[in-house]
Amino acid sequence: MKWIDSLDIAIELYEKHPEVDPKTVNFVDLQKMVMGLEDFDDDPKRCGERILEAIQMAWIEEAE
Repeated sequence: MKWIDSLDIAIELYEKHPEVDPKTVNFVDLQKMVMGLEDFDDDPKRCGERILEAIQMAWIEEAE
């Protein structure tokens, strides 16, 4: 997965961290969580606030 795969990342985060409320995760921690996913393979420098926001919003929708 790459940073642009926000929906796929959100699904993986939801499955790996079902106990976490995505609304409470700050962007620094979110970036670490994404980079810790087994299928994730992208450069951390390619990540920005907009990408993290898109991932977080998709994760919130997935959790609801």
